[in-house]
Amino acid sequence: MKTLHQLLVLIRPHQWLKNVFVFAGLFFSGQWHDEILVQSVLRAFIAFCCFSSMVYILNDWQDRVSDAQHPIKRLRPIASGALGMPIAFITAALLMTIGLGLASGSPVLLTILILYLILNLAYSWRLKQVPVVDVSIIASGFILRILAGTTAVGIPPSRWLLLTGLFLALFLGFSKRKAETFHAPEQQRAILGHYPGALLDIYMAVTLTATLLTYSLYATSDQVLAQQGERLVFTLPVVIFCLLRYAYQVHHGRGEDVSRDLIRDPWIMAGGAVWLMIFFMRRF
Repeated sequence: MKTLHQLLVLIRPHQWLKNVFVFAGLFFSGQWHDEILVQSVLRAFIAFCCFSSMVYILNDWQDRVSDAQHPIKRLRPIASGALGMPIAFITAALLMTIGLGLASGSPVLLTILILYLILNLAYSWRLKQVPVVDVSIIASGFILRILAGTTAVGIPPSRWLLLTGLFLALFLGFSKRKAETFHAPEQQRAILGHYPGALLDIYMAVTLTATLLTYSLYATSDQVLAQQGERLVFTLPVVIFCLLRYAYQVHHGRGEDVSRDLIRDPWIMAGGAVWLMIFFMRRF
């Protein structure tokens, strides 16, 4: 039972929340009634869950020495020695096998997953030490998720949706870096030495503004108005509130773990519920 718990900690299932970006194209295109399409997107989602968890294992192995010196990360299964490397590598290989099996019927999805893996390996081995490049790679992972749920299954991706996803991912990435600056010096990443607090504030403000702008343009585009009516227009105040609320949380030291912190804020969760209620209302 203890080993199973350590495996769950290792693969970080709560981080699978990030993979819901795979459903963006299906959700906004209104094609969730197409059973075959839904199954294809679901396979892409599970494949990304497998690959993202595998990346976490490889990253923990790469950082095991430095993590062992960290007051918090030293508790991770590999850094603490609670989980042996053979089990960790077998788990990573099993996850990769499942992911490749799910993507085997789609050359596009397979290519996206391999590109995702290459980018994350480059990030873990070197590029996470390069300012701006580090967050850009994190953001590219979200774009690949959107493409996996659109291009890979035959849904034409919206340009404004892709841009919204890009700027939102950049905003969350820089917010994560900002949240990390509130830790004690011994708990901070080395890369934070290249990110003055004022610069991170600028990056957050720029990407937050760009996210709101591109989402507004997406919600009011002719294509969306034809498909969804004006429902997305009425979600704009909710999106503005949720993003501003998240920025507030970041400046109070939260936001390092995006998936966990999003679901821990009752106001953001309430905003998400209101957004869904508006989206599923009858067309105006």
